[in-house]
Amino acid sequence: MKKSLYETDEAVIDGIRRDDERALAYLYKLYFPMISHFILSNSGTDDEAKDIYQEGVIVFYEKIRDNSLELSCQIKTYLYSVCRRLWLKRLAEKGRYATKLEDTDNFVPVEEDTQQHEEQEKQFGIMGEALGQLGEPCRSLLEDYYINTQPMQVITEKFGYTNTDTAKNQKYKCLQRLKKIFFAAYKPGVE
Repeated sequence: MKKSLYETDEAVIDGIRRDDERALAYLYKLYFPMISHFILSNSGTDDEAKDIYQEGVIVFYEKIRDNSLELSCQIKTYLYSVCRRLWLKRLAEKGRYATKLEDTDNFVPVEEDTQQHEEQEKQFGIMGEALGQLGEPCRSLLEDYYINTQPMQVITEKFGYTNTDTAKNQKYKCLQRLKKIFFAAYKPGVE
């Protein structure tokens, strides 16, 4: 299997500084799904996701080209932060965001935002591992309820519980087990 020329963030940044269009193309392909998911999950369309991602990459590109960016996190985290800010600003302008933002000064500084995103990524990873350790039927029950948003009546029938109260009780027990596994592995702020 052929390795990518841009396997590290440093290689991508170096490629952008050398005007190598492949570095930019690689960036577009690599992180768009993450940004698209965020925007589609927050009242956006596919076209809006493409626009916001393009704007975010342009911001990153220009800051790299004029050497005004001291990157203290992964490119992925930086792009997520920039695109998130752009999207929240656009939502505010369209009136689709519950609390109107007066100006961009109300945003959290990039450093705090990227740290928060990295912490979330860590939590998601640990939660995925905890779900894997949970075992059946708990894993399927929780996935059906929280991820697939199945109604409790459907879960009751699928798992053969006598009634929805029994299913709710089992869901609660499974959730407690999942929390116990998660918090045994999760230490906030520790790498």
